[in-house]
Amino acid sequence: MRVTRESLIKIARETAQERAYNDAGIIAAYLTGSLVDDSLDPMLGGAADIDIIFVHREEPKHRREFVKLTPDFHVDISHRAKAEFKRPRELRLDPWLGWEMYDPMLLYEREKFFEFVQAGLRAGFEFNAPAPALQRSRSLLSHGRQIWRDLLEISGTTTPRDVAKYMKSLYHAINAVAELSGPPLQERRLMLEFASRAETAQRPGMDAALVGLMGASALEPSLLRSWIPEWRVAFESASESSRVDARIHPARLNYYEKAIRAMLEGEKPVAALWSLLHTWTLAVEVLPELSASPWRAVCGHLGLTAAGMGERVEALDHFLDEVEALLDELAAQYGLETSTSI
Repeated sequence: MRVTRESLIKIARETAQERAYNDAGIIAAYLTGSLVDDSLDPMLGGAADIDIIFVHREEPKHRREFVKLTPDFHVDISHRAKAEFKRPRELRLDPWLGWEMYDPMLLYEREKFFEFVQAGLRAGFEFNAPAPALQRSRSLLSHGRQIWRDLLEISGTTTPRDVAKYMKSLYHAINAVAELSGPPLQERRLMLEFASRAETAQRPGMDAALVGLMGASALEPSLLRSWIPEWRVAFESASESSRVDARIHPARLNYYEKAIRAMLEGEKPVAALWSLLHTWTLAVEVLPELSASPWRAVCGHLGLTAAGMGERVEALDHFLDEVEALLDELAAQYGLETSTSI
């Protein structure tokens, strides 16, 4: 079967229509992600997902689900309540939902929900004017700093939860920079696309800092490639657990693996590390200790064990400070209030 952007969008429309027909509580559905961004190839490594948001009149029973289409394609469905959109003007300051609703593709509408929300989101001043853009970035940075403070409590053996927190803090710091010139970066493309966002922010050195914070400044592609079989075993085992993070789902195995392999063959092989380490970390959180041994060996190589974690957390502190300084510089440039220490 030949799969194109157009055929995936057609599946999205059909899925939305079918779900809405069978569920009167659905008031709207829209498409987000790489399928609606013409600047991106949605099929990274030949695999892609279809990101559909369903808006329900009441609180939905489930927040997220995945529907497998083929081994390489699946539907990633998020469910939201109408109440989340009741103050559209405030969405312009939401770093996630604001971008999600700014320019998605409407798939279905039972009432004038979409027009109402977008009118409020875009009214008054530009969504990407300096003031709202900086406020969204500050929100992300603040969250990243809060998570960093939790890392100061680490003592003894570094757990998968510790590494997940470290990456989450870094993820928010990265997106505090990325949001200055576009929507937040998603996990598969994070290290692939951050360089251009850092360049736009006139902080090109931040990309090398990100690689360093991941312990990958001298990482050879061949070594990263050699980790894939053990990563795959952990992913498959963890996907059978009811306790695992929703992203570790059988329908998403090829979605991650093919992207990882494609990036390893590309111009920036180190970009494959984020998806591999992040999903591996989420997987081993629910696996027996013995199954985590290969993951621990990888973390040791990257300096994310007890011996090196203190140094990594300190470096993350400096990175967060650098992002804060950037935001303050931009605020002063535009005559806006600068921050106190976050």
